[in-house]
Parts: sequence; C-alpha cells; structure tokens
Amino acid sequence: MKAAARLAPGRPSAAAPAAWAASDPYAAALRSGHGPLFLRRTDGWLLPLDVERWCARADTVDLEVLDRCEGTVLDVGCGPGRLVAELAARGRTVLGIDVSEAAVTRTVGLGGQSLRRSVFEPLPGEGRWDTVLLMDGNVGIGGDPRALLTRVAALLVPGGLLIAETAPVEVDERAEVQVVDVTDGHAADSPFPWARVGTRALLRRAGAAGWRSAGQWTSGERRFVALRSSRPASSSAEPPNSTAVVSSQRARKPSADSPVTPA
Repeated sequence: MKAAARLAPGRPSAAAPAAWAASDPYAAALRSGHGPLFLRRTDGWLLPLDVERWCARADTVDLEVLDRCEGTVLDVGCGPGRLVAELAARGRTVLGIDVSEAAVTRTVGLGGQSLRRSVFEPLPGEGRWDTVLLMDGNVGIGGDPRALLTRVAALLVPGGLLIAETAPVEVDERAEVQVVDVTDGHAADSPFPWARVGTRALLRRAGAAGWRSAGQWTSGERRFVALRSSRPASSSAEPPNSTAVVSSQRARKPSADSPVTPA
C-alpha cells in the first residue's frame, strides 16, 4: 500500500456512532467477500481496505501471528473471522468481537465464536484473557490509541500479550472517516474517529502507558508489535473458558465505538 497524505489530527467524539455496524457498504462487502472498499476522510483522502484478504482463509503471515498467541485469545475487531476460525480449529479458546452484525454472522458461519460488541463496552472474561489481537489496522479503533491501549490492558491478565498490526509506514495520525464503496459513492451515514499508527509511534505510546515491548517484526509488507501488560495481578482472576464465552453471546445492540472509561 502506498503511503497516503498525512491525516489531519482529529478529536475523538464520545458520541461517535458504531459506524462499522451502520455501514451498508461494509456489510455488503463482507457478504460478497470483495470490495472495492475504502476509508474516506472528509477531504476525500482514501485508504483501501483489503476485504478480499480479510474474507479469505488465514494466510502465511496470519499463521505466524497466531503461532505467537498464548492461552485464551480475544480478537478485537475480528471482521469476517478468519483468525477466530483458525484458532478455533486448533482447539483454542477464542472469541471475536465486532460491531458489525455481518462480521459476527460470517465468523460464526466459519465455526468461530463471535459477539457483536464494541471493545469499549463490557466484555466476557475481562482481566482474564491471555492474548488480545488488534489486527488489520484495528489499533486505530476509536481514534485514540492511548485509550485503546488502556482498555486492552484491562482485558488482559497481568503480563498478558497484545499483538498489534501497525501501519506499513511510520505515521501517527487521527481523522474522521467514513466507509465508502467508490463504485457508487455509498458511504456510512456518519463519520467516525479512526487512527493510523506506525511501529515507532505505537511503541512510544505504549511505553508511556507502562507497557513492555515484547518484540516487533515485519512479514511481507505487514508490520507487527508485541507488547506485555504491566497491570498488577488480582488474586480473584480466573481464565475465561469456552462455556463462559458461549453463554455471553446474547443479542445486544452495540454502543458507540469510541473511547469510554472502562468500568
């Protein structure tokens, strides 16, 4: 992917809509398995979304990431579920969350467990997940990487592992964007906050938030960072299990996919 023009800094809105859930172009692309689909900034800047790869089976680069996962795994912004399905096939306890009903439906259809919910809403197994995944640019969820890192730390066990896919260029950007199908100009109803974060920027933010670096690597054209949570241990924490994950999957309308203070 070519480097794009720098995004103008954007202020995340506490009332931002659950845009992935409201985006008909996104749902249509997941159902069909192909784009073209883009994130469009208000000034017309476009970031292509790799729908075909997301809807395919986990590729070699994905498998390298999954081999690094420890224990129970929470895939934040799981999309159509290729990673959740692969981990489930390996017999792992894994849950995908996504605000898109189409994404959840497709994940379940592949044999994975998925819940329609924002990462900033209450989730099953909080503080008891061994690994959290932020793949495919999902470190940009909510438009505030610091708030997202804080939230993920609350989801992990003390010393738990976060694996995040960073931008392929060194950027640290925020913007208001929409999901758009450029073939007909159809877009989500409302812009929502998003961020693009390169490896150096993520490591800098994570270090300031108390995370410990556990590695960084490049595979193909994709870049990744592994971080360790420094959250203090709690004597009452128990690991999530498959029964708890299944029982949590009651229908629920997702709230805004923007940063809130974790309960």
